[in-house]
Amino acid sequence: MQPENTMPPDSAAARIEWPTLAVALAIYGGLGTLTWHHALIPGWLLPLLGGYLICWHGSLQHEVVHGHPTPWRWLNRALVVLPVGLWMPYKRYLETHLAHHRTKELTAPGLDSESFYYTRQHWRELPRVWRAVLNANNTLAGRLIIGPLVVIGMFIRRELPTLRESRNAWLWLRHCLGVTLVLFWVTYVCDMPLWIYLLAFAWPGLSLTLLRSFHEHQPAADQAGRTNNVRAPLLLRLLFLNNNFHVAHHAAPGMPWYDLPRSFPELRWDSSYAQLFTRFWQRKDSTAHPFA
Repeated sequence: MQPENTMPPDSAAARIEWPTLAVALAIYGGLGTLTWHHALIPGWLLPLLGGYLICWHGSLQHEVVHGHPTPWRWLNRALVVLPVGLWMPYKRYLETHLAHHRTKELTAPGLDSESFYYTRQHWRELPRVWRAVLNANNTLAGRLIIGPLVVIGMFIRRELPTLRESRNAWLWLRHCLGVTLVLFWVTYVCDMPLWIYLLAFAWPGLSLTLLRSFHEHQPAADQAGRTNNVRAPLLLRLLFLNNNFHVAHHAAPGMPWYDLPRSFPELRWDSSYAQLFTRFWQRKDSTAHPFA
């Protein structure tokens, strides 16, 4: 499956993108240092640093999905294939994210592979307890606290039936091998208890990823109104590799992250992360899609 908007090898877009390679070096250097010296890091600081690095790795994976940072796909994939976040095989992320970019009905349940919404009929058929969980997950508080469990649970539920296919079984076997390598480093080489890696690295890393995606799309009658730009401070912009410029990213998905701000200088801001936190416990919209 080809990444979005890739260009021929002799084009300017096929250059080596050194800022992105520097990010990769910082991520793996940071993870290696942090896991090796974890016992020296205060308990309150470890999840902030560990979560940041795991989320940053997810942002790097997003760049690779779109054909960055080198002209060589094998090298790009090698940069991100190690599953430091543990839960999703890179190949599955590549497939679902490119499907998200191809859809003509963003946010539509059943059509958008990254939609958190349900059709109104399906919503009425869900058990009341599950509807309460999903409504909580549609608040920023819920997305950050229980969102990782909800997302992983829904993903595994969709994946289990596909394991009967040899292609998917092999994909998961390779993923489990990668997870084994990560946990061997963490638990055996660095002598870190598994629960610390789960709670101080994997969980907050996914929470931060869900913070980024919380308001990047919304239901709207027209397709143009379904994507948002969310103003972010510098540390979050770097963490998300400017994916908060989400309208720009959908307009030019093959553009390197560091070119987005200057290539779209007239961007409107639909919200900011500061504003989202003022509505921490408030549902952002209806979980039943109003236009599906």
